[in-house]
Amino acid sequence: MRISFLGTGTSHGVPVVACSCPVCRSADPRDRRFRSSVVIEAAPGGAGAGADGGGPAAVLVDAGPEFRLQALRAGIHRLDALLLTHAHADHLHGLDDVRPLSREAPLRVYGDRAALAETRERFSYAFREGQKGGGKPRLELLEAPAAGFGIKGLRILPVPLLHGALPVLGWRFGAFAYLTDCSAIPESSLPLLEGVEVAALDGLRYRPHPTHFSVDKAIAAARRLGLRETWLTHLTHDASHAELEAYCAARGADVGARPAWDGLVLDLP
Repeated sequence: MRISFLGTGTSHGVPVVACSCPVCRSADPRDRRFRSSVVIEAAPGGAGAGADGGGPAAVLVDAGPEFRLQALRAGIHRLDALLLTHAHADHLHGLDDVRPLSREAPLRVYGDRAALAETRERFSYAFREGQKGGGKPRLELLEAPAAGFGIKGLRILPVPLLHGALPVLGWRFGAFAYLTDCSAIPESSLPLLEGVEVAALDGLRYRPHPTHFSVDKAIAAARRLGLRETWLTHLTHDASHAELEAYCAARGADVGARPAWDGLVLDLP
């Protein structure tokens, strides 16, 4: 399984518009962060490989405002599904740019009931008849089964999280979990994460935040989950990649904590 980080930034992205802080002016490419998203690809010939000639499963988690640029940079040429964590703009507002990827068949979009309702409302033109030649994405909205589901043999499990008071979803793929935009992992979700070894965790900044894990809270959550490898995502411009790397090495070496960056690729069994 291959996990490609398309974006690792917070809702503003980094650099932030009209900001001249040292991180926003940094020459380190790891400090340039699109809005958070990942694409999961099953290993060719392995679990999740398609028997229909369409290749192994390719699944996108969230489609933020830079999705077009992310897809071009990552060389995305097909998708089997889009998984929504929630419907905030930084996770959804690139949805129109899946149009070229939904020409052959509607793209399946999985989420919870609230996120799907928001999607239908904000992108209402995609779900009604329009004039010929009017381009729009072809979408099939599907509520994610609590027990999980499969795409070409790739097992996918939704994991309920809390983003402040807002219920959102994380997503598990075997021994990997993607848990962004969360301030708490409910007790009832802990059994769903048993056996996870590697995870991407919301680690917004050093300072506490009412709707996101801080770096220290993310590291504490990683310990609770027993992770061996922890990648922080949804990062602000409060600290540079190098500063975060040093901080994580000092505070979270036992759970392999590190800041992720745009373009990071993980290959897992």
